Amino acid sequence: MLPACRSGGEGFAIPTFDLVPSDVEGFMEELWEFQSTLHDCFARSEPRAHFFDYMVGQFSKLERKSIEPMALEVEGGTIRGLQRFISDVRWDEEQMRWNYHQLVAEEMGDPDGVLMFDETGFVKKGKDSVGVVRQYCGTLGKVEHCQVGVFAGYASRQGYALVDKRLFLPEVWWTDAYAARRTRCNVPAELTLQSKPQLAAAMVEAIAQEGLLPFKYIVADCLYGQSPDFLDAVDACVGVTTLVAIPADTRCWLQAPRTEEQVYRYKGEVRTKRVVVSPDPAPCTVAAVAARLPASRWYRRRVSEGTKGPIVYEFARQRVTLCKDGLPDRTVWLVIKRTMGPEPTYSYYSSNAPASMPLRTLVWLSGLRWAVEQCCEEGKTELGMAHYEVRKYPGWHHHMLTTMLAHVFLWHLKLCLGEKSAGPYGVTAADVIGGRLTPADVYD
Repeated sequence: MLPACRSGGEGFAIPTFDLVPSDVEGFMEELWEFQSTLHDCFARSEPRAHFFDYMVGQFSKLERKSIEPMALEVEGGTIRGLQRFISDVRWDEEQMRWNYHQLVAEEMGDPDGVLMFDETGFVKKGKDSVGVVRQYCGTLGKVEHCQVGVFAGYASRQGYALVDKRLFLPEVWWTDAYAARRTRCNVPAELTLQSKPQLAAAMVEAIAQEGLLPFKYIVADCLYGQSPDFLDAVDACVGVTTLVAIPADTRCWLQAPRTEEQVYRYKGEVRTKRVVVSPDPAPCTVAAVAARLPASRWYRRRVSEGTKGPIVYEFARQRVTLCKDGLPDRTVWLVIKRTMGPEPTYSYYSSNAPASMPLRTLVWLSGLRWAVEQCCEEGKTELGMAHYEVRKYPGWHHHMLTTMLAHVFLWHLKLCLGEKSAGPYGVTAADVIGGRLTPADVYD
C-alpha cells in the first residue's frame, strides 16, 4: 500500500486500498447495473453482454487475463465473440467518454480534484501490434519492444482513477514503410504524429471543455513540464494551479530581463526580432539557483508516512522567469525539493501558482503524482491491463477503457457499500466482497 500524502494544514489525503487476487462473486447484479450507464454506447444487446463478460473475466482469479482464458472462464463466453467485441465492434467512443466521466464525477468528483498525467509501457513481442517499436519502456527501465500509453488520472478525497488514455504512435509509424501496418491496425486516417506531451495536452483540453470532472490542480512529470504544448494547454484552464517537474538544466532569470525590438535585414527584407538588452545577466540553470540559495531559504517538510516512518524532504522556492529560445517566457514559482543527508539529490518543479500561494500547498502537490502510477500498477497486477493480445488501434483503446471501468467499479463498491462494512473505517471489508478489497488506512 502506498502512503497517503500529507502536509499539515493543506490539501487532502488521497485514500488508498489494497487489491488482492479475488473476484467479486455476489456482486454480478451490482456490476451489471454499474455497467448499464454505458449500454447506450452499443447498438445491440450482444456487445452489451460481451462487455459484461469481459469485465467479469478481468475480476477473475486467472493468472493471465487475455481474451482466450477469460472466455473459457466466464460462463457462456466465446473466444471469437470477445475478440470481435474488443477489436471490431463499433463503440460510440464520444458517448462512452461522456458517460464514463459522469460516472467518475458522481463517484469521486471534488472541486479540489487533481488531474495527473503519466505514461506507461506495455511489453509486446512481434512487430504487428499498433504502435510497437523498440522504445524506452518505463515499466522495465530500458529500451524494449513495447507500446506506450499516455494516461490522465484523477484524484480526490474519495479515491483515484484513470479518466482518459491515448496510444502513442512513434514517428516511424507515420512513415510510408508503415502505411500497410497502419491500415491493418485500423489507425484512424485523421490522426497525425503527436508527441506524448501533445497527447496529454489534447486530454487536458478535452476534459476542460467537457466540464464534467471538477479539478483545481494539475501535476505531471518532467516530460510534460518542458513541453510548450502541454504548458499552454494547462495555462488555458483558468483558475487551475499546476506543478510540473522540469529538468535541472532548465534556464531562467531571477528577474525578468529587459527586451527590445531589433531591426535587421534578411534577403533584402526588413524584419524585427525581440532581443534581451545586453546589460542584463545571462540566464542560469535552476540547479545553479538551488546551489546559491542560503540555508535560511530551505524548509523541512514531511510529505508522507512510509513503512519506516515519516518521509521528509527539504523544500525551497524562488520566483523566476523561464527562458525560452533565449527570451523571457512565463514567470513561475521554481520549487526545489532535496533529500536529506550529506549528498542530497534535487528535484525541480515549476508552478503557475500566484505569488501569494503558501509553500505548504506546493509541498502537498509535489507528493500527489503517485496516484496515477498506482492506477496503472493496480490495473496491471490485478485487472490484466497489460495482458491484452489485440493488435488494432480500436482494440487497444477498448481494452484500456474496460480496465479503467473495472478499477472504478472497485472504488464504487468501497464507496457505496462502505457503510455496511464491519471494519473500523467504514470501508468495505474483505469478507463482504469476497476478499478483493481490504479495509484502507484512512488518514484524517
